Amino acid sequence: MAELLFEILSQEIPARMQRRASDDLRILVAEGLKKAGLAFDKAHAFSTPRRLALVVDGLAKKQPDVCEERRGPRADAPDKAIKGFLSSVGLNSIDECEQRETDKGTFLFVVVEKKGVPTIDVLPSILIDAVEKMSWPKSMRWGHNGFRWVRPIHSILAIFNGDVLKGALNIKGEQIPFGRTTVGHRFLAPETFSVASFSDYQNQLRRASVILDPDERQALIEKDLSALATKEDLSIKDDPLLVAEVAGLVEWPEILLGEIDEAFMDVPAEVLITSIRTHLKYFVLEDHSGKLVPRFAVVSNMATEDNGKAIVIGNERVLRARLADAKFFWDQDRKNPLSSWTPMLADITFHEKLGTLDAKIDRMQALATELCIVLEGVCRDRVLSAVRLCKADLVSGMVAELPELQGIMGRYYALHDGEHPDVADAIADHYSPQGPKDRCPSALVSVVVALADKIDTLAGFWAIGEKPTGSKDPYALRRAALGVIRLIVENDLRIPLGPIFKFALDAQPAKNDSGQATESLLGFFSDRLKVHLRERGVRHDLISAVFALGGEDDLVRLLMRVDALSAFLDSEDGANLLTAYSRAANILRIEEDKDDTRFNGEPDQSQLEQPEESELASALKQAAVNAKSALEKEDYKSAMQTMAALRGPVDGFFEKVTVNAEEPALRVNRLKLLSGIRETMRTVADFNQIEG
Repeated sequence: MAELLFEILSQEIPARMQRRASDDLRILVAEGLKKAGLAFDKAHAFSTPRRLALVVDGLAKKQPDVCEERRGPRADAPDKAIKGFLSSVGLNSIDECEQRETDKGTFLFVVVEKKGVPTIDVLPSILIDAVEKMSWPKSMRWGHNGFRWVRPIHSILAIFNGDVLKGALNIKGEQIPFGRTTVGHRFLAPETFSVASFSDYQNQLRRASVILDPDERQALIEKDLSALATKEDLSIKDDPLLVAEVAGLVEWPEILLGEIDEAFMDVPAEVLITSIRTHLKYFVLEDHSGKLVPRFAVVSNMATEDNGKAIVIGNERVLRARLADAKFFWDQDRKNPLSSWTPMLADITFHEKLGTLDAKIDRMQALATELCIVLEGVCRDRVLSAVRLCKADLVSGMVAELPELQGIMGRYYALHDGEHPDVADAIADHYSPQGPKDRCPSALVSVVVALADKIDTLAGFWAIGEKPTGSKDPYALRRAALGVIRLIVENDLRIPLGPIFKFALDAQPAKNDSGQATESLLGFFSDRLKVHLRERGVRHDLISAVFALGGEDDLVRLLMRVDALSAFLDSEDGANLLTAYSRAANILRIEEDKDDTRFNGEPDQSQLEQPEESELASALKQAAVNAKSALEKEDYKSAMQTMAALRGPVDGFFEKVTVNAEEPALRVNRLKLLSGIRETMRTVADFNQIEG
């Protein structure tokens, strides 16, 4: 067994692409090895800003010998066909073939023995194929060639069992040959060096100021950040995504601390953090109370003789310029009230078929008014004020510079203008929740504004037929629907979605069949609800069983039904009754198909010959009454318990009664009893939708 070491050295690969690229390289090479019949123990891929590396351990030195049976043409086929087959398998005469009888005639068969090729001869084509097949979110050409890759490739290291592979990456006239040399850190150790194995490669890279493993670089950055902050009696604001990104920007991380000018500390913390984190990839520091302090940490890719003093000074200068811009926008924006910007929304197109943002705000206000009628205890004036102002900060200088602060800046400007805190909070919260882990607003004013925004967006795109298809969802409508679900469910809001959706659809500028669109939108919400509840461990078929009843658009009530149904089916009575229901439904389906009729209606009491029939008929009648009473009170647990009471009579019926009696009238009556089981149980859920 031997080791394969492969490295592609290039110009700087964007940090966000490195992990996927190293995984793709490993997968493509592993697939190539498997296709070539080459077994191996394990493969590991690594990445730094300038290189992708792969080591494959336990690789066979030679392909295995294989025997392959080939079937040729019929024995009486034309000579040309037979000669072609013989040539393809390296034989000269038909006598060297086996003639075998099959159900389609006599055919020629040959067992071809294929000798394994040395692995060192097979690997070059596998590696070149993997490099050429790698896909990138963005790629480029360089020089005069047409080959596309993420960045220009400088060299390729390819060693198998200590020997350099013979081969080269041919880039349309320019060849990059395989070799055993690479380089270290661009500035700290740019000299070329030779390697013999992966262990030697990794050790020499470390001596050349390159940490190959991205996980090791990330752990080192986290450790050194924490240690440096602790030394200053501070802490680093937790930001694992930034740590992972920075680990892809450096090969030799050095942590340095710098200072933020006190003049910028009156700018909102979110502005400072966004400017520092998003644009400069610095880390911010906090005191023990979680308050931002005028310090920042930068991860340098250099070790210097002055311990990074010049680097810190340079980064402080860059940060000062960035924050000066932010402070300028902060001071300028506050010179005009937020309300003065709302007329400018008429100049911003929301969507060419749905009008401007100003028109959207008008629709949101009307929809919010409807929601305030449904939800008691909401201050309508504050809701309408928040809706009118919620998009105004989009025309502010700060949001134009830092779009990720939309809503957040609106809150600051609203408070500066003296708006009620509920209004200001609603402006900041109306985009939320934007994902499954995002905080969900709980204040009613914020909830109503967020619902109005998301429902209007969904209704608008439904009205113009721009629905999500497959994996495509350019307007993030699935996320908007999940946001509506979370706002309703987590705040236990009783909202009839059907009328609300119809109202929102009727308000859209595009003509649409609002009734049909409402049903379509409710169906979409059913699918999104299944996704939402699947994360809670709720079975999707239980959602379908309740939704299939129709007319249910209150998500809270629906979930109460689902929870009660789940608890019922988890019980022994529920599981057994489901089995009995399936039996009854299957018999009914077969007999109804046979007779081309439906056995609905009340059974004839005079035809109930056996006591088990009378007992079941009585139990079904009582269960229907009790279930109706429980459902009217929204006592779904009791409704399910009513169904559980049917278990005994149903079991007794199937044990003692022959459904398909010889007498036609008796058979029809007993099938009506089975239909009674189906219809009575369907008052709480459509049990046909339940799997198993």
